Amino acid sequence: MFKQSKLVSALAVAGVALFGAQAAHAQIVKIDGSSTVYPITEAVAEDFQKAKKNAIKVTVGISGTGGGFKKFCRDETDLQNASRPITAKEMADCKAAGVDYIEMPVAYDALTVVINPKNTFLKQATVEELKKLWEPAAQGVVMKWNQVNPAWPDAPVKLFGAGADSGTFEYFTEAIVGKAKSSRGDYTASEDDNVLVQGVSRDVNGIGYFGYAYYAENMARLKGLPIVNPKTGKAVEPSGANVENGTYVPLSRPIFVYVKAKSMQKPEVREFVEFYMKNADKLIREVKYVPLPKAAYEGNIKHAKDGKIGTVFGGKNEVGITVEEIMKREAKM
Repeated sequence: MFKQSKLVSALAVAGVALFGAQAAHAQIVKIDGSSTVYPITEAVAEDFQKAKKNAIKVTVGISGTGGGFKKFCRDETDLQNASRPITAKEMADCKAAGVDYIEMPVAYDALTVVINPKNTFLKQATVEELKKLWEPAAQGVVMKWNQVNPAWPDAPVKLFGAGADSGTFEYFTEAIVGKAKSSRGDYTASEDDNVLVQGVSRDVNGIGYFGYAYYAENMARLKGLPIVNPKTGKAVEPSGANVENGTYVPLSRPIFVYVKAKSMQKPEVREFVEFYMKNADKLIREVKYVPLPKAAYEGNIKHAKDGKIGTVFGGKNEVGITVEEIMKREAKM
């Protein structure tokens, strides 16, 4: 009898422990993906956890857009930060794993080319000059500034850029070189933009690229390079205002959060997504990105409630797409 009651007690304790573990697991929102979108989602996560008095834990990782989608399509995360739309291959991977998703554009970014503040000769750059510097044919060949532009000095170029799993890498190469993932490989690459910030800030001949928020946080250590608008011929500085007025091209781009449809059935994920969209405008401005119109965030919440899954991009990245065009497409979703 004693042994039996002991067993029952043990099972009861185990059951409580298991229930506790399940409850604890249920109160975690798992997010990964883009380092560009990270500052927004991390800011939302901090405020959300404070509002919930830490009853719900939100984890935000940085493995790059591509790395994040691998986890997302393996059903390992609830939300995916993405600095480009989902690709055709990722769509197929998610479909094969039975992972449905809701696409939510959250902001616009001025993808920024940065140089060291001690660089006194580089005042602006054209798309053609950046292509000469970054295209695959430049690998092991274009090693000095004057090989790009004879007016620039006979000094070594030190390149820093996004890693191959980064959506920023894909967008930059498509916008500048003309083909996604088409890049020289002899540069310091990282999915962590803070590594790139350190590299350029420490080398007078350094040049790199990443999302505007990382430049905005490090203006004392970096110089944002004005890019010549191909249509007007005028050099335009990276800024939120120039993204909004449409003059900062071709490096303005939308950035996204993808939410797993199945995860929206969990109260903590649903609450987090609604909190995200209701507070997006304020927090996006705080981290120096450009918020979308209020209707975009309301549309995101509606799509989530209505279970509208999929993407309006058809598995392709698009350089130069405007806020207005995204809004039109999302409205028809």
